[in-house]
Amino acid sequence: MPKHETVRRVGHTPERMFDLVADVEKYPEFVPMCEALTVRSRKQRDDVTVLVAAMTVGYKAIRETFTTQVVLRPQERRIDVKYLDGPFRYLENRWRFEPAGEGGCDVHFFIEYEFRSRILATLMGAMFDRAFRMFAEAFERRADAVYGKPASVG
Repeated sequence: MPKHETVRRVGHTPERMFDLVADVEKYPEFVPMCEALTVRSRKQRDDVTVLVAAMTVGYKAIRETFTTQVVLRPQERRIDVKYLDGPFRYLENRWRFEPAGEGGCDVHFFIEYEFRSRILATLMGAMFDRAFRMFAEAFERRADAVYGKPASVG
């Protein structure tokens, strides 16, 4: 099963990075291969927000839409994504944002997935793997564009 895990130190606060990743409606503007994203439902209980979102991804002539449940836990600075429906047999995605001195944070990104179809895995697998490896970097660039480029972070 393809899996990618990374930790990136960025010059933005954990709260700002959490807010950026939690703003899923903006993903088509900057996330690799994301062509559309629709939030189908949004529920809040205490400090936890649960979204059901449908994302359409594309590469060349191939388009696939999948649905996930996105659980936003701002107090824990954590976002958990659970797969509901679409072209995958399995998909799990987690984000964590930990303070890292001087107003920066460590962004922990984890994704593991498996396509339902071998044909789709063959056609899109390498591109998905490349796109997922660029995710954390895409969010860092987006943070710099939205919040301003910070001074270097150690």
